[in-house]
Amino acid sequence: MISFNKPYFSGKETEYIRQAVESGKISGDGIFTKQCHKFFEDKYGFKKVLLTTSCTDALEMAAILINIQPGDEVIVPSYTFVSTANAFVLRGAKIVFADSNKLNPNIDADLIESLITPKTKAIVPVHYAGIACDMDKIMALADKYNLFVIEDAAQAVDSYYNQKPLGSIGHLAAFSFHETKNIISGEGGMLAINDERFVERAEIIREKGTNRSQFFRGEVDKYNWVDIGSSYLPSEIISAFLFAQIENLEQIQNKRIKIWERYYNNLLNLELDGNINLPFIPNYATNNGHMFYLICKCLEFRSGLIKTLKENGIQAVFHYLSLEKSPYFIDKHDGRFLPQSEMYTDCLVRLPLYYDLQNNDIDDICNIIESYLCKSKKVTVVH
Repeated sequence: MISFNKPYFSGKETEYIRQAVESGKISGDGIFTKQCHKFFEDKYGFKKVLLTTSCTDALEMAAILINIQPGDEVIVPSYTFVSTANAFVLRGAKIVFADSNKLNPNIDADLIESLITPKTKAIVPVHYAGIACDMDKIMALADKYNLFVIEDAAQAVDSYYNQKPLGSIGHLAAFSFHETKNIISGEGGMLAINDERFVERAEIIREKGTNRSQFFRGEVDKYNWVDIGSSYLPSEIISAFLFAQIENLEQIQNKRIKIWERYYNNLLNLELDGNINLPFIPNYATNNGHMFYLICKCLEFRSGLIKTLKENGIQAVFHYLSLEKSPYFIDKHDGRFLPQSEMYTDCLVRLPLYYDLQNNDIDDICNIIESYLCKSKKVTVVH
């Protein structure tokens, strides 16, 4: 059986967890958390980073930081994970869903301006599969209409837009270290802060609305409840696990990109028959090897492909369902048809991609896909 995902372990995770436990400081913001913060700030130039218990928590912090109020509008791609929207719904925002573009599942930057109203407060681009959205267009709109940009970079660690690290371009950004990501801590996330005015308040929100971080740095003689907030910081055990991962980031990235490229090269000729499309990476974007996906010609074709792979011991999965049609949101949507989001909902399939995936496994997967494509040419699909 070739599973869809298999977590990577460097071998040092348990040793660092042991060190954290023996230090007597396991509640958060200990030595491993500080080392993780320093790594991300130094490597990617974020003004400030704060580890969180999830990417969802980082997005919820961002919604508080930009002071989302009931009735504010936030533009979000419909083809994304629910947390991208839910973080702002929790603060009372009205979500305005945008369609994906035709070449990849990222938000269509050319459609955003038509969705902006006097109530719009923020744009939340999602860098799907670690591939950058068109950030120049998005930031230009933000400047023109005085909007905040929060990058959902859950899948985008170590990926770039025109040589700028993803997560360093918007006012704020959220990352994920869930076990399906390139570097992991089981569950975990990070808020990247690129706008100085949010740094101090972010620490307070993360510490339950208190100025506890300032107290431990000796900046105040006691700490108090000074703002709203919640418990968003991870334990030192999670940070210790993550630090063992980021020490091996380059090795992990090199391997994942090689796997991605082997898939691409093996399947490139199959794209010509029109039944599948391979991932598209714009010239301004880099590939961080997070995910390899195919776009099938229709839902029936994708269902058959997933079934065939499963019958051969290979776990492939489809991904998001278009959020504007979700049970929670369907009666709140403004009725616009989002054709590209619908297409990706029906046609996108993700293939196994993890550090330990072997070349012969990749080749076997590609051979099964090729066999399925050959058989499907004899099938007429009724739309």
